[in-house]
Amino acid sequence: MTRNSADALRLDQQICFPLYAASNLTTKLYRPLLREIGLTYPQYLVMMALWERSPHSVGSLGDLLHLDSGTLTPLLKRMEGAGLILRQRDPADERRVLVSLTEAGAALKLRAQAIPDRLASGLCLTPAMADELRGALQRLVASLAAAGAPEADGGPATGRED
Repeated sequence: MTRNSADALRLDQQICFPLYAASNLTTKLYRPLLREIGLTYPQYLVMMALWERSPHSVGSLGDLLHLDSGTLTPLLKRMEGAGLILRQRDPADERRVLVSLTEAGAALKLRAQAIPDRLASGLCLTPAMADELRGALQRLVASLAAAGAPEADGGPATGRED
């Protein structure tokens, strides 16, 4: 990207700002829907991963969600306290902790199934536009992950809403 140095620091010329704003605004849209089922957005991400496959190791959850263990561990402890998940040492490798759904956590999936459609109904995106945007964002995430996106504080920005 070549641009005039006078424009280099303009907010409207950045890629990071619309991503940041879109993330914040998306999380705000999810908040009331998730409140109805007793989850925060980061908890919802963990639950979606576990609804797809359970158990997951803490490490594989961290990799999948791009969260470090310092962020993920307290999040999982709260979810375990709420009766949604179980954390247990892997019998095959005591160094690994496996995270699995409880009956209550698995049952919550039924209540959560309407959330994506409810959220999408308020957006001005056709299904094709949503697919195109998701693909572009997935490619960006893969590119950033491959580049080893340096983290100033040792962990990703999470908004700490967990």
